[in-house]
Amino acid sequence: MIELGKVQKLKVIRKTSFGVYLNTGVYLNTEKGNKESDILLPKSQIPKGTKIGDEIEVFVYRDSKDRMIATTKKPKLTLGEIGLLKVVEKSKIGAFLDWGLEKDLFLPFKEQTCSIKKGNSYLVGIYIDKSNRLCATMNIYKFLKYNAPYQVGDKVKGIIYKIKDEIGAFVAVDNKYHGLISDKEFYGEYKVGDEIEARVIKIKEDGKLDLSIREKSYMEIDKDAKLILGKLIIQDGELPFNDKTDPEVIKKEFNMSKRAFKRAIGKLLKEHKIKITKNGIIHNNKNIK
Repeated sequence: MIELGKVQKLKVIRKTSFGVYLNTGVYLNTEKGNKESDILLPKSQIPKGTKIGDEIEVFVYRDSKDRMIATTKKPKLTLGEIGLLKVVEKSKIGAFLDWGLEKDLFLPFKEQTCSIKKGNSYLVGIYIDKSNRLCATMNIYKFLKYNAPYQVGDKVKGIIYKIKDEIGAFVAVDNKYHGLISDKEFYGEYKVGDEIEARVIKIKEDGKLDLSIREKSYMEIDKDAKLILGKLIIQDGELPFNDKTDPEVIKKEFNMSKRAFKRAIGKLLKEHKIKITKNGIIHNNKNIK
C-alpha cells in the first residue's frame, strides 16, 4: 500500500518520457480492475541507472494540482512527526511553511494556537485532513509521548508550543515528550516557538515532566541577591519594595517570584548588606533618614 506522508520504498513499474511510475508491486482485486494507482516520480528525481523493477526510496505527498506524487527529496518532517518549520507566506485561510519540498506545507488558520509572523519558525506536527491532504498543526499535544528517559534533576532541552497565563508554558521536550513549566516557575521574556533549557523538578504519575527554567535554589538565591543589590545601587541605595509588596509587582520589577524575592532579601539581611523599612529596602551604605 502506498502511504501518503511517509518515506517508503516503491518499485519502478513503467517508464515514460517525463518520469517513471512507482508502486508497491502488489495489487489487490486485479480481476475487477480495481488496482491501486501508480504514482509518478518526475524525470528530474530519477536516480541515474534506474531500471524497471528497481526499488527507490521516496516520500509521497500531493503536488500543486492535488495529485499523489513521489520525490526522492527528504522533507524536514513526515506524517506524525514534530519539528520547527518557518512561515514563508500568510493568507486569510492560513499560512504556508517551508518543509524542504517544492510545494510548501499548509498550516490552516484553525490549527494555529497563537498569532504567527512571516519569517518566524513554529513547532508543528503533520496530519492528514478530511480531504486526504497533508497539513500542519500547532496543536501538538496529541503527538507527544509520556515515557521520557529522564530523572529529577536532569537538564533537558525543548520548545515552547503553548503559553497559558494561569497554567504556564507547555514544552515539547526533545520534540517528543510532554513537559510543563508552571506559572510559578515561568519567568522571563519567552514566546511560543522559543527553544529553552530546563531542569526536571518532578515526574508525574502519568509520565509528564514538570520543568523549571530557574537554577537550583542556592544558585538562584545568589543570582537574585546580586540583582537586587544592583538595582539598589542604580536607585541610590533605596527601593520601594519589601516582603509586603504584591507578587505581581515583584514579578514585573525583578522577574522573580515573591518567594524567590523573600529568599534573596533574607540572604542580604544575614550578610548585613541591607535593611528593611516600612517603605522598602535600603542599602547599608545609605544613611536612613
